[in-house]
Amino acid sequence: MSFVCIVDDDASVRSGIDNLLKAVGYTTVAFSSGEAFLASPVIDDALCVLLDVRMQGMQGLDVQRKLNAEHRNVPLVFMSAHGDDDTIKQALQHGAINFLRKPFSEEILLDSIELAIQRKNEAK
Repeated sequence: MSFVCIVDDDASVRSGIDNLLKAVGYTTVAFSSGEAFLASPVIDDALCVLLDVRMQGMQGLDVQRKLNAEHRNVPLVFMSAHGDDDTIKQALQHGAINFLRKPFSEEILLDSIELAIQRKNEAK
């Protein structure tokens, strides 16, 4: 089974995105931290990972670096209310599919997920 993973330390953000994605037919798994996501066995089954930049504990860019170091082909879409230009540039240069500034529209979120899934399928 394949999942869209939601990694955000804000429970209301996780819940809102989770409900939206389930309503449009995605199977989701939500994590409250980068560490919990990285310890999960679902990483390799992730169609896409929606990853917050600023979280308690491991930050989103740190999660990205770890995934890249382990050569895991996991499409990342970053989300942040605090996306400065340098952070956005860094995330995209290291392979992120998109960087969404909170608040973002449902449409841009769903389009980004579809693009991530398309890129993952092309990489197979």
